[in-house]
Amino acid sequence: MDVPELLEAASLLVPERIATENDLTVNDVWEYLAHDEWEVALDLLEELGDVHQLSLGFWETLATAAEQMRLDRSAAWCHWRGYETRHGIIRADLTLRPAAEARRQTPISGAGVLRPMWSIGHRTATGGPALDIARLWAEFTPFLEPGGHATVRLAPLDPSQWQHLRPGQVITMHEDQSVAGTAVVLEIQRPPATVTS
Repeated sequence: MDVPELLEAASLLVPERIATENDLTVNDVWEYLAHDEWEVALDLLEELGDVHQLSLGFWETLATAAEQMRLDRSAAWCHWRGYETRHGIIRADLTLRPAAEARRQTPISGAGVLRPMWSIGHRTATGGPALDIARLWAEFTPFLEPGGHATVRLAPLDPSQWQHLRPGQVITMHEDQSVAGTAVVLEIQRPPATVTS
């Protein structure tokens, strides 16, 4: 399928009753598609997907459209949302340690590239912290500077190891044995019992 067909297919998966904060609906998407405003239609579909939990097929279709339009960040976001549809959502308030106190001296990408380790309460046989890996997506910022602060989403390598997390719990981020940042869990959404495509 080409881009307009993919966007039309994704539009058909959005319930007509949902709207963005600005009262835009899937009918507005159809208007943009009629005028070949594909990128605007894609952005609006992403917004609608953030308002209402949509299917894995919706996110996969949008990711393919974004890839065909060479919109790398949008494609990465749609793949990320597909992962969350399958495995659930973990959001946290992260503060990185300042450059003077940490190994990292450069900003980290906010687009799900970094796969740091996290101390989330597990212990090794000897009683030390057992670290678990999760990719990190910083909301509303392309980069997170040392000492910076952002709301982040986490995509665990093994989601079953993260089932015990609760809002308010403090977890620490590691890029080596030292603490690179501290996060407070804000939100946990379990995946639906059955994920449909």
